[in-house]
Amino acid sequence: MVMPHKRVQTRVKSVAKKKQQSGVVLIVSLVFLIALTAVAAALMQNTTTDMKMSGASEEKVIATQEAISASDEVIFRQVNGGVGNNAFALPLVRFPVVVTGTLSKTNLEKNTVASIDIANNILELEADCPHSRSASSTQVFTCNVLRVQVNREYGRKNTNNVVVNTGIAQQLLRN
Repeated sequence: MVMPHKRVQTRVKSVAKKKQQSGVVLIVSLVFLIALTAVAAALMQNTTTDMKMSGASEEKVIATQEAISASDEVIFRQVNGGVGNNAFALPLVRFPVVVTGTLSKTNLEKNTVASIDIANNILELEADCPHSRSASSTQVFTCNVLRVQVNREYGRKNTNNVVVNTGIAQQLLRN
């Protein structure tokens, strides 16, 4: 009968140890919970910043592509505009020409400005044409060397700007 008495004492000691340990376990678990919460908050902060940066980068790529498309549309409209509607063949004194109104496909949000101006010709003289593979007689052709410039605003409140410059050499018969 001695045995049951020892068992009761052992049980009492183990119950007392469990009561003491339960407070320690609670404190350790709270410390881990706080640490994990801090790590999760830091990761969410970085994710938010990364998402904003990737969104801004995507907006710039889209704006650049829209500006290039607007430049292509200006060239298409001038070349296929019919007789008298090709601003590339105008006399030099008529430049710069604003052609924003011709952008019917690429300026739906009205945040693109397109113009045609003389390139590298301060004195506004008719220049000889750049070298090309097509044969021509000397002194028969001159060229309007022009720049098509497209400015595209983008971003929140249109605070950023993309500029695309395109060079054009339009052959003209010498006067």
